Amino acid sequence: MFNSFGNLLKLTTFGESHGPAIGGIIDGFPAGITVDFQAIQQELDRRKPGQSNIVTQRKEPDTVVFLSGIFEGVTTGTSIGFQIVNTNQKSKDYAHNTNVYRPSHADYTYDKKYGTRDYRGGGRTSARETANWVVAGALAKQLIGQIKINAYTSSVGDLFLEKPYQDLDFSKTEDNVVRCPDAAVAEKMIEKIKVIKKAGDTIGGTITCVAQGVPVGLGEPIFKKLHAALGAAMLSINAVKGFEFGSGFCGAKMQGSEHNDIFNPDGSTQSNLSGGIQGGISNGMDIYFRVAFKPVATIMQNQDTIDADGNATQIQGKGRHDPCVVPRAIPIVEALTALVLADFYLLNKTRRAF
Repeated sequence: MFNSFGNLLKLTTFGESHGPAIGGIIDGFPAGITVDFQAIQQELDRRKPGQSNIVTQRKEPDTVVFLSGIFEGVTTGTSIGFQIVNTNQKSKDYAHNTNVYRPSHADYTYDKKYGTRDYRGGGRTSARETANWVVAGALAKQLIGQIKINAYTSSVGDLFLEKPYQDLDFSKTEDNVVRCPDAAVAEKMIEKIKVIKKAGDTIGGTITCVAQGVPVGLGEPIFKKLHAALGAAMLSINAVKGFEFGSGFCGAKMQGSEHNDIFNPDGSTQSNLSGGIQGGISNGMDIYFRVAFKPVATIMQNQDTIDADGNATQIQGKGRHDPCVVPRAIPIVEALTALVLADFYLLNKTRRAF
């Protein structure tokens, strides 16, 4: 398996949804960075289950313990090891699918690839893994403190936040449980999720992310394009089905005379349909992109499926699951964005050193 992410700044993770613990090792993190442990825990608290009535009610404190690489609150330049203990597993909730494949889950593909699988919550394929990414991303945010990263819920089902990000107050994102910085739209989103949940169903949505203060020059012109790295990171998140940056698919409808970003004398641009990246390299403008999440695959309704022997059967979800994964995915999107930008920041810094 490929359990590592990054180039100079590399995260390697371990653990399963219903195992004793999850965790990781961060290599390449520079020495001399004072760590804000409270800020890291706050990021985990934003991701953890059980935080509202529109997410899974699994109760995990998600308290991170650092095992190495930090001395007296300052990074030492050596590997940073950390662990998060699982405390609220209910493996009996998955006893019904020990030999049955859940539709649109990784059960079938994992079993066929490896010949074995952990049926308890999906094991290694569970989104529980993303807590590790949030820890590493929270550290990365502190490494590139000059870059401000803000993600928010921009749609749930057919409900869209129509305002451009420039008209939003990101400080209001945490004012509601759906994490939409527009209170009126947020209320509609919350009600829609509640209706979907009551019906035993799930719903998808989108997250928009904005990175401001990114310096010019991050990214490479060929196989390490910055937007390609961001896209690969986002498409690694469970349930993600799409990624677009800048003008995205809307740009395909435009003419070049409409789409080109005209330069100002200082190198900034009058518009930013490029999304802050040109030729795979950051240009100093805001980087913004959108990530599409499918409806959660586990639904509380009977579905036709097959067992490991190919026999037709039925399955119904049990236990605790998100009716909409989008609100809890906000800190995950921010974390992976921070990891990518911090990695490319270090790559740029190393190149200039030589």
